[in-house]
Amino acid sequence: MAQTLAVGALLGAASTAFIAPSRSADAPALRGGVAQGAKMTGSSSVSGAMGGLAVVAAVAGATSCRAAAVKKKGVKVVHGKEIPWNLFSPKAPYNGKVVANDFHPQTLTEPTGDANWETTHVTFDHGGKVPYIEGQSIGVIAPGPDKKGEQPAKIRLYSIASSAVGDNETSQTVSLCVKRVVELDGKFSNRAKGEDKPDKAGTAFPDNEVYRGVCSNHICDMSVGDDVLITGPTGAEMLLPEDPEANIIMLATGTGIAPMRSYLRLLFNDKAGAAADGSRKFKGLAWLFMGVPYSKSLLYDDEHQVYKKEYPDQFKYDYAVSREDKNAAGQKMYIQTKMAEYAEELWELMQDEKTHVYMCGLKGMESGMAECFGPIAEKNGLVWTEFAKAMKKADRYHVEVY
Repeated sequence: MAQTLAVGALLGAASTAFIAPSRSADAPALRGGVAQGAKMTGSSSVSGAMGGLAVVAAVAGATSCRAAAVKKKGVKVVHGKEIPWNLFSPKAPYNGKVVANDFHPQTLTEPTGDANWETTHVTFDHGGKVPYIEGQSIGVIAPGPDKKGEQPAKIRLYSIASSAVGDNETSQTVSLCVKRVVELDGKFSNRAKGEDKPDKAGTAFPDNEVYRGVCSNHICDMSVGDDVLITGPTGAEMLLPEDPEANIIMLATGTGIAPMRSYLRLLFNDKAGAAADGSRKFKGLAWLFMGVPYSKSLLYDDEHQVYKKEYPDQFKYDYAVSREDKNAAGQKMYIQTKMAEYAEELWELMQDEKTHVYMCGLKGMESGMAECFGPIAEKNGLVWTEFAKAMKKADRYHVEVY
């Protein structure tokens, strides 16, 4: 049996160890509810014909089996290693504190013409009580009322945007990248005309019927010192591969950059990811494709520039700005349009068993991959959908879309 890591050790080691990913039926959707692991139980029966010592031995053996089968609270075993899992539930959340709600150029974009333009990078202090690893999610419970009038509102899951040690590398904080959801004159509204008041960013739409996302607005309006109710962590779909020589192709739209940012912090920034000789433990290639509607909507660009400058042989990034850029054929620049410029190189990279693809954000990215790589797969005697299924089966194709 593979050796496992205790949660206590994981607090100090999660950032330094690459955890093998696992396809899991209870891996959460990005915006879904908290995933619950299946309960494991053990049972046995003892024949009445067995002798006294045999009965004792059988009962002892059954008890041992039961003890081994009972799921340990707060952990999930993924490829022989324990990771933190649902330490805090919606009924018993952790009460954290806001320590930063940053409004920097890369996290609070200037108005672009869309109602949904504000994106914040918010950091919560969890006192070391909510350990997590890169690629996981946490839930946040807003006071409500939500669309159904429930108070508090049902939890909303957000992919974690910080590495396991947190932005300050103390293992005491967790950060999220959250976009304020505002819908004008749509199917739903929770503010009639004249009722919408300025939010923390000073934006208001008094002339419209407005729906404000309950949890996203709750988070974006938070101030330092505010309480926050946290659940989780959860999620095993987006975990990094164990092999430090793996190649990582990342596709993100908007706030889907969150898990990618958590990976990049570990790979290229944190002390936990540094080798003894000053180099990085990660020896592969990390290639990010990020799609946004406007260049003002780009997130964490300052960090990407630093990684590219310091690790030019290991980190690449390409942006697809759909409402500003076009390709040579005059097509809008979506992620698949940008990837098509490197189709041969990316296809060759995906043939390597050490290459993993991570996708987070809008669901259209999946069809975009088929659009980009369908022709080249056919040219090589393959069908893209079958090739993608094979990558998924091999735990090399990780998808969290909505």
